[in-house]
Amino acid sequence: MPTSCDLSVDLTVLDAASVLAIAMGGVADTHTGPAASRPRVVTGAAVVGAWRSPDGVVKLQLRGDGTYAGEVAGRRRPARGTYRIEGESVVLRDDSGLNTPVHVHDGELEMAGHRLRPTA
Repeated sequence: MPTSCDLSVDLTVLDAASVLAIAMGGVADTHTGPAASRPRVVTGAAVVGAWRSPDGVVKLQLRGDGTYAGEVAGRRRPARGTYRIEGESVVLRDDSGLNTPVHVHDGELEMAGHRLRPTA
């Protein structure tokens, strides 16, 4: 017969809102308050083009056909693959299957600690 000590929950399958709802007794907070707003959605046109970090270490070319090419100083193999837009982010998927999230903030891209700006 199972006891309460035998009960376990696999938290890896729950998102933050679900974990919070469980912690709060199973009731999610539906109050969004006046500061809440609809999330912005990035469109393909907003990210298509050439991007570069100010120090020139990272270069990224996002093409209108959903493909990308990138370079990181010191790495032999250039990055290339496809990308998809998810809300305010872009997810790069390279030819090996690795996914890299890229966040869009105030006209810049943030990727792995690097800020990328559009090239002139």
